[in-house]
Amino acid sequence: MSTVSSSVVLDQLVPARAPWSAVVKKGQTLRIIDLESQQAVDALFYNAHTYSERYSAQETLISQGSAYIGKGTKLYSNEGRVLMTLVEDTCGRHDTLAGACSCESNTVRFGHETKYMHACRENFLIEVGKYGMSKRDIVSNVNFFMNVPVLENGELVIDDGLSDPGGYVDLLAEMDTLVVLSNCPQVNNPCNGFVPTPIRVIISDAVPA
Repeated sequence: MSTVSSSVVLDQLVPARAPWSAVVKKGQTLRIIDLESQQAVDALFYNAHTYSERYSAQETLISQGSAYIGKGTKLYSNEGRVLMTLVEDTCGRHDTLAGACSCESNTVRFGHETKYMHACRENFLIEVGKYGMSKRDIVSNVNFFMNVPVLENGELVIDDGLSDPGGYVDLLAEMDTLVVLSNCPQVNNPCNGFVPTPIRVIISDAVPA
């Protein structure tokens, strides 16, 4: 893994299953590191000054003509502006179609005994509440390091992750962006290798070397 320069303004370990958030200022870079491999990281993005402007999977996919997120992808808002650009990526492919797991979806997919398992939607609710937002503000998200092949019939399959230990993505902020993460707690499918693990997040004033 390449190193990060002395311009680091935040370097934090996010425990397994936990939420995290911070404002990444325009021109800063957010690095998300999959420390042990195969750990999905669900992400929401908002204009840090106007939360009603937020990430749009539809705008993003239409603009790039691809079903996946990868190096060079510009993350567009619902107002057609770029929030962040994915400037480096050691994994190669990330999901923005499958959405975030929830207690309700766990129940439907895996049985009633999973209803009270912690999920990404609950992490998001905890974290956006710190900024005066609610469940109405939780929209489509990016699932970094999550491998979701799209079959010819349009079906989505959650498969084993593609990232290696220490794999990372670098996101360059094109505007002041509130980033909300859920270090995914899912244990009923292979998106986390069935064992959620910690991740590391680094905010830097420059693009890492």
